[in-house]
Amino acid sequence: MSSQIMSVQIMNNQVDIVKINAKVLESLPNTMFRVELEGGRVILTSLKGTLRRRYVRIFPGDTVVVEMTKYDEDRGRIVAKIGR
Repeated sequence: MSSQIMSVQIMNNQVDIVKINAKVLESLPNTMFRVELEGGRVILTSLKGTLRRRYVRIFPGDTVVVEMTKYDEDRGRIVAKIGR
């Protein structure tokens, strides 16, 4: 499991986005999840809009890819499901 660092240009501002593999620990209401990152840190994540629209099912124990910014290290967004 490796993490990637992407640089995204948004409205002439540079924003660093980190993609990290994580394991889902708990499913919460409103498509929120508590996940454990590769380093052992536990954060709160939400589901990306395209996954929500396509009714992708995420269960505890699944491995997912989490996208995070450097501005809020306690929250993230699930952008892909890898599987169990």
